[in-house]
Amino acid sequence: TVVIVSGRDRQTLEKWLGGLPCGFVAEHGAWWRKSSDQEWIKQAEVSGDWKEQLQPIFKSYELRVPGSFVEDKEFTIAWHYRKVEPELAHIRSNELFDHLSEFLANMDLQVMHGNKVVEVRVQGVNKGAGVMPWLSAGDWDFILALGDDWRDEDLFKVLPKTAYSIKVSYGPTAARFFLESPVTARSLLRRMAKIK
Repeated sequence: TVVIVSGRDRQTLEKWLGGLPCGFVAEHGAWWRKSSDQEWIKQAEVSGDWKEQLQPIFKSYELRVPGSFVEDKEFTIAWHYRKVEPELAHIRSNELFDHLSEFLANMDLQVMHGNKVVEVRVQGVNKGAGVMPWLSAGDWDFILALGDDWRDEDLFKVLPKTAYSIKVSYGPTAARFFLESPVTARSLLRRMAKIK
């Protein structure tokens, strides 16, 4: 059983990978479906009304920082800065994170600083909650989970201790193992695919 757990929205996952015979978790756990022939299921009854308050803040950073852009998903809103000059990206991303953390202090929302992205989501909607339909379905002989971002930590934390959780980069993590790059992760998966 293969489950692709992503921060991308379900429409993007459909377009890119919809024909694959696997399960999907979209928007960091907001939506899931067990196979490509099933309907998407919403993780929780969540409203996106809160985004209206945050859109002007995100838009101001998009306008102030060349190369950045805002991604407005159904249950999250994110400011991406992967194409921004590194020093400016560091300053502005920390500034936005601090601004949002203060603004959201009394709301049931969570601000996350991921891999070249600052994102706000509803508290409790995460990749760990998104994989629970599979984890609760029974005993698995083998579980392998790979992730390269802070937002994958929720997934690593809910896995059984016997799971092979791998962070694809270095840094603090709940994962049991590290791989240094996506290249080494792809190499591992290729080798595993050859085992019968």
